[in-house]
Amino acid sequence: MTPLSYCLLVTGPAYGTQRAGSALLFAQHVIAAGHRIQCVFFYREGVSNANVLTSPAGDETDMVRQWQQLARDNDIQLAVCVAAALRRGVTDAAQAESLKLAAANLADGFSLSGLGTLAEAMMTCDRVIQF
Repeated sequence: MTPLSYCLLVTGPAYGTQRAGSALLFAQHVIAAGHRIQCVFFYREGVSNANVLTSPAGDETDMVRQWQQLARDNDIQLAVCVAAALRRGVTDAAQAESLKLAAANLADGFSLSGLGTLAEAMMTCDRVIQF
């Protein structure tokens, strides 16, 4: 079987729905099956998965840290829609400085990107799956 490359589009928040958790489990299973996740693009409410200030209860999965670990272990790009992120209070240091915000809260391993990143992934990956 030829390995496939996947792009995941995560539109669900880190907590409150099953979409982000399902995307993470799907990614883990895809990798275990010998395929590759090229990019995870966080859009709409999905940008909350990149907020370093998220603090889950002790009995909950730490989604931010789980995404970071998955990306580190498997060389996966974690792209966050910049427009959706800024609307929801998620920003990196450069945007925080540019917009004169008090601080940045984009977690390490995530990067703010435009929809062009998603479009490129859709053109280059074998499969695009939305959660």
